[in-house]
Amino acid sequence: MLILLPPSEGKATPRRGARLDLGRLSAPELTPAREQVLGALSELCRSDPDRAMQVLGLGPTQAGDVRRNADLLDAPTARADAIYTGVLYESLDLATLDAAARRRASRRLAVISSVFGLLRPGDRIPSYRLGGGVNMPGLGVVSAHWRAHLDDTVRAAAGSGLVVDLRSTTYAAFWRPPAGLGRKVATVRVLHEVGGQRKVVSHFNKATKGRIVRDLLVDGGAPRTPAALADHLGALGWKVETQARTATGQQLDVVVSDL
Repeated sequence: MLILLPPSEGKATPRRGARLDLGRLSAPELTPAREQVLGALSELCRSDPDRAMQVLGLGPTQAGDVRRNADLLDAPTARADAIYTGVLYESLDLATLDAAARRRASRRLAVISSVFGLLRPGDRIPSYRLGGGVNMPGLGVVSAHWRAHLDDTVRAAAGSGLVVDLRSTTYAAFWRPPAGLGRKVATVRVLHEVGGQRKVVSHFNKATKGRIVRDLLVDGGAPRTPAALADHLGALGWKVETQARTATGQQLDVVVSDL
């Protein structure tokens, strides 16, 4: 099983740690593509901070993000699972899992990153700021850049197992399952139901996804089809509704009433 996660906008900034070493990251075949992003981002932020603010969509209080981007190659690094601090990662709370569940996390989790493409929890990276929809001078739209490089990497990481896709819309554009792979891809959507009405609520959508991933890691099961995943989540106490399958995957709606 491969569980695809979005990154978080909120990130911790390490004060100490080794410099970035691209050769030690997982998926080394992505090194040239990573170098392209790092080069374009650090050059823009170093040579023209004001333009960088505009390109990255940042406000006056976020100038520190530009300065950090300018120094990415020399900045301290930490494990990716310590860098990402958003709502999904707070609810997932990998640090409090037992050893067996943490080992499963290292094998099964992959974060789709604007700078690094695909990361595993133990990959050491610096804090950065780059949205997936940014049109980067000298690079183009970040999502399109990675869409040209990630297919072989994601498919190799998944092997013959199920891909559980928890990415947000922006990061879903980085890799789209090719036609014919749909029977091995489950896309999970969280719906909040109140008074018979259902809607997606961003904050609680992320928190619920974090709890779902945590449950899967603690339980240790590895369903191999979307239908089996739906049954498995149901056995773990989640209300799951299976939607029609398409050529690129099957959507599972997780319906919650208590946030």
